[in-house]
Amino acid sequence: MQHLLSGFTPIWVLTAVGYLVARAGLLGPQAEAVLGRFVFHVAMPAALFTMLAKARLDSFANTAMLAFAAGTALATGLGVLAARRLFDRRPADQAISGMAAGYVNSANLGIPVALQVLGDASFVAQILLFQVLLVTPVILALLDAGTERGARRGRLLMLPLRNPIILASALGALLSATGWTLPPTLARPGELLGAAAVPTALVTLGMSLHGRRDRATAGRRAEVGVTVLLKTLVQPLAALAVGALLLHLPRPQLLAVVLCSALPTAQNAFVYAREYGLSTALARDSVLSSTLVSMATLSLVYWTLGPT
Repeated sequence: MQHLLSGFTPIWVLTAVGYLVARAGLLGPQAEAVLGRFVFHVAMPAALFTMLAKARLDSFANTAMLAFAAGTALATGLGVLAARRLFDRRPADQAISGMAAGYVNSANLGIPVALQVLGDASFVAQILLFQVLLVTPVILALLDAGTERGARRGRLLMLPLRNPIILASALGALLSATGWTLPPTLARPGELLGAAAVPTALVTLGMSLHGRRDRATAGRRAEVGVTVLLKTLVQPLAALAVGALLLHLPRPQLLAVVLCSALPTAQNAFVYAREYGLSTALARDSVLSSTLVSMATLSLVYWTLGPT
């Protein structure tokens, strides 16, 4: 539990900082919107570009990733289905619901948890590649097609040229595939800029908690509950079933797959919802609630599948 707390503490502290900043009015009434756009258009693209430019793109093509991908697909699909059938959400909101149910916090939480519990973050790096290269473009395409912003801007085929996250990911993947490397004078500024993505996103998340006038209705509480259940329970159980029963993964690989599948919702869901002008309530509450619940589920996974 001490190892897990060391990974969770920065999330709670930076979120609390954002709340206090908004409460004190230090940055003005438009700060949340400005910081949100900074994350989406500047810091996050820089982080993804620098990460992918140095990554091996073939690293996530392995058997263990099949189990993780199966859990991701099931949880995301059920999240979309629940938003459509149970809560009557429009298509763009369904995409956010699916993301909240199946997109794990692999960066700022997955890496420290993997280092502390597994002693190695290599599998988390593969998950980062999987989510950035495969899951994120699908989610953003659904958001672009399901919002007025996407309709105004034209055809879906132009999405990679219009979306900074997809464009930066594609350029980073291109550099990795061709073996090119940026000179240090360009690489270092990109790394510094990308390092601002996670803390700024968490501060923005905390700012969104201040001044909420909407009281959570029974319907929204139920929607958040379903999303958190899919994220923290269904996704790791699906990965466990596929990894153990179908793929017969060795115990260390099975632990890595299930542990990473049990990670909470990434704050990216909140960032994307805000950028596309959607309600951020579900994404925000799912991030916070799943982060709290996952402290217990991650411990349970380790006690069940960890070294005897």
